[in-house]
Order: sequence, then structure tokens, then C-alpha cells
Amino acid sequence: MQNLIAIWTSLDLRRRVVVVGATLAMFAAVLGLSRMASQAEMGLLYAGLEPAAAGDVVAALDQRGVAYEIRGDSIFVDVARRDALRMSLASEGLPAAGGGGYELLDSLSGFGTTSQMFDAAYWRAKEGELARTLLAMPEVKAARVHIASTPTRPFQPEAKPTASVTLTTVSGALTEVQARAIRHLVASAVAGMTPDAVQIIDTVAGLIGGDDGQAYDSGSAEDRAAVIKGNVERLLAARVGAGKAVVEVSIDLVSEREAITERKFDPQGRVAISSETEERNGSSTVPGGEVTVASNLPEGDAGAGGQGKSQNSETKERVNYEVSETQREILRNPGAVRRMTVAVMVDGLVTPAADGSRTWTARPDDELAALRELVASAVGLDETRGDILTLKSLEFQPLPGEDGTEASASLLPRIGQIDVMSMIQTAVLALVALVLGLFVIRPMLISARRPSLVASDMPLALPPAIVPGAVALTGVVEDGFDYGAFASSTGERAEGLSSEEDPASRLRRLIEQRQAESIEILRGWMEHEEEPA
Repeated sequence: MQNLIAIWTSLDLRRRVVVVGATLAMFAAVLGLSRMASQAEMGLLYAGLEPAAAGDVVAALDQRGVAYEIRGDSIFVDVARRDALRMSLASEGLPAAGGGGYELLDSLSGFGTTSQMFDAAYWRAKEGELARTLLAMPEVKAARVHIASTPTRPFQPEAKPTASVTLTTVSGALTEVQARAIRHLVASAVAGMTPDAVQIIDTVAGLIGGDDGQAYDSGSAEDRAAVIKGNVERLLAARVGAGKAVVEVSIDLVSEREAITERKFDPQGRVAISSETEERNGSSTVPGGEVTVASNLPEGDAGAGGQGKSQNSETKERVNYEVSETQREILRNPGAVRRMTVAVMVDGLVTPAADGSRTWTARPDDELAALRELVASAVGLDETRGDILTLKSLEFQPLPGEDGTEASASLLPRIGQIDVMSMIQTAVLALVALVLGLFVIRPMLISARRPSLVASDMPLALPPAIVPGAVALTGVVEDGFDYGAFASSTGERAEGLSSEEDPASRLRRLIEQRQAESIEILRGWMEHEEEPA
């Protein structure tokens, strides 16, 4: 403390002002950077809200005393409290998304409300309730529902209502299975609506569904491949272990629609379709006896003999046959599997040795053949269709970080967890402190400790100018001049001078004692200054 006081007293007024200003500037910089470092990082709470919903959220934040920032249509709060605030506001029904629900009907009064006004409010309430239901799904971030229903009019056929749904998902696009569920949900909530009358539009993937609003019943190729991959991995994990098998499935689906009409005739196959039978019976009389010339004469003995009778019968049958015919109509919709490719890689067997090393060997061929049969049965492999199944036993390479990380007290492993802004603020603070310390405080302290005039052991004496044998003083320092000898030779003349006197008093006394030498020195200085001019 005494050293600091001594240094402070040795400084002049200008240096004291500089030291005080530098200290205050350093403290101000430290205070500003500390406030910047302690300021909470703001994160997005809600964005794209309607003005009424945003006002309700801001009012709720004011009631809780939460600091927030409004940037356009976005509300930012402290990142550490963002998730808790979202859950707390959701418990209060904030923000009110999807428009109003059935509460819109509460504002209608019986007096002055027409049927058209009530119908409009009813469909608005229906759309709001459906949007709220869709927002309850974890995958949906925003939803809007529009229902088109024509009023019932006499002498006109009843038109079926239709609906369109616009969705914004949290991440990625909406899958076909989810779209089909939403389609049935909306159709079941509106009387007379069918699922094919509901159109779903995803803000990322566009229209979800097949051509003409009809969805494929079989699902997309990615969904099928994911299901098959999961089944095969679960099957192989029971034998080779979890994480010891990698399965990739590629499915090529039929995307065109086809209608086939087939008609086939079989000439070998006959079928009786009708049968017709006709019978004829008849009788006739013929003359009997012998035939003579007299019997042929008109007046002859024709009736002498007896007469004969004859009977005949005739049967006709007609059978109609039809040729065998086969008529078939085939309608092929998109979604059928055209070709499937399955690639399976399983890890081998690892045998540990006594020295701690491990030896990897491929799995036996009979085991791979058994696994191939199991996979082929699980995926429904059809080689006649062109399906391909490849199963190999290969060594798996360890992934980075799979064996864990070494515990270390160093700060290097945590570099990725440090906030970049905090690092920048710390670096600026260190730079300001270093500049102030090196270029302001340190030079002043060094100059304060350095004496203004070094006092020698011998009293200050000027070289004689008139003394015989002495060196004449001309005001110019000559090389090789022995000031120690000069001081010793003039020490006897400086009697009565004390070493404790300040340099100014000592110099004044020497000038009074040796006026002639002093005049010569001043004259030499003046002549030396006038020569350059």
C-alpha cells in the first residue's frame, strides 16, 4: 500500500488524470461486457400468430413478469424458460389457434339472426373445431380447414359437401397414412361427406393423395420399405443380436392405372342350351288281293279281293349347343409392387483371445442360407417378378464414439458446448484489459519509479576552465573525457556541499562559487547555437 501511495505522489497532475481515466474506462468496459454476458439469450416462442392471439400471449407474459421481445410477428423470450412457458400457456388455451370453435354460436342471439347468418357461424365453428383437433397431433404445427356446403334447395339434386385442409408439419412432410387418417376424420365430422371429397395440402409436399383426389390404398414406396425393413431387422436381431444387422429395402411400385377386358372361347367345351324333339305318326289304306288285269279295269272285278292298311311314324330331335366362353375384366390400380430389392449385411463372429485381442470370422454358409430363407419369407420375395435378395456376412467397423469418451478435466472436450457470443465477449474483455495494462498503466508506473536525476556519490562539480592543467569547458562533450578523474580532482573545491541537498540547490551553489567557468560554458553554448543559423 505504501508503494502505491509513493507512486501516486510521484506522478504529476497530467499523469494522475490519465491513470484515473484509464481505470474508469476499464471498469466501464468490464461492466458493459459483464452485462452483455449476463443478458439472457432470446429464443423464438411463437411466430405467425394472428393479432388477437398474439395480444393474448403478450398479456399473459406481462402477468407473469417475463421479459420478452417482439420482432415483427414473432415473440422471443429467454431460451431457458421457453419450453416451460409454452406448456404453461397451452394449459390456458394460448395461443388460440385455428379460429373460434363452437363458442362462436354463443354470441348469436335469437333476435335479428337470420338463417344464413346462423349457417355461416355454424360452419365457421365446425372448421375451428376440426382445426383444433388437428393441432392436437404432435406432427402438426398449423392447420386450416375449409368446408364447402351448398344450401338445400327444392327441385335440385342434393350436392355433397367437400372440404380442404391445409397443414404445416413440425418437420418433414405428412405421410400417406397420416393423410388418410385426417381425411377420414374430417369426413366423419361432416354429415354426408365421403373421404374422397376431402383434399389435404401439405405446405412442404403439396397435395397428399392419388390422382383425382383418390389416395393409394397400398401406401407409398417409402412407407412399405420402412415397414419391411423394421420387420427384417427385428427378425435378424433375435439371432445375430441388436445392431448386428443392417437392412436396406428398395421397392418399385406401379404408378399407372390399367384396365384389361379379356374374352376367351374354348372350342372343345360345348354346353347344350336347348333341345327340341318332333314326332309324326300316320296310317294309310291300300287295296288287298292279287293284282290282275281285271282289277285294273273300271268295271272289272276290283272288289273281289280284300283291302290293306299301312302305318308310319317319324321322330326328329334338334339340340342347340353353345361354345364355352370366358370373359374377364381386370382393373389394376397404382400401388402394386413391380420389383423389390433387399440388401442385408450381418456381422460375423468375434472370438476373444487370452491376451485380450479379438478375432473376427464370417458366419458359416449354412447359417447364412437359413437366414436368407427367413428374410425371403418375411419380405415376400418373388424371383419370377425380378426380386433380388443379397445377404452377406461382413465385418462391422466401429463408429466414432462408440467405445465411449475418456474422462478429462481439460476444457478442450467442452469447446463445442461453449456459446460463441460468450467467447467473443470474454476475448474482447481480455483484450481491453491487456491494452490498458500494457500501454497505459505499465508505462506510467515505470516512469514514476525512474528517478528524474541520478545523484552521484561525489558532489556535483563543473570542470575548471582557468585552473592550470585542467580541461577547458567549451560546452561540447568530448570522447574519452574521464569524468571520474574530473570529479575526484574537483572534490576538494566543493567543500561544504552536502550529498543530501537537492540537485537544483547544489547547482546554484556551484555556479556562485565558480562564476567564471559558468560564464564560459554559457558563452560556448550560445556560440554553438548561433552557428547553424
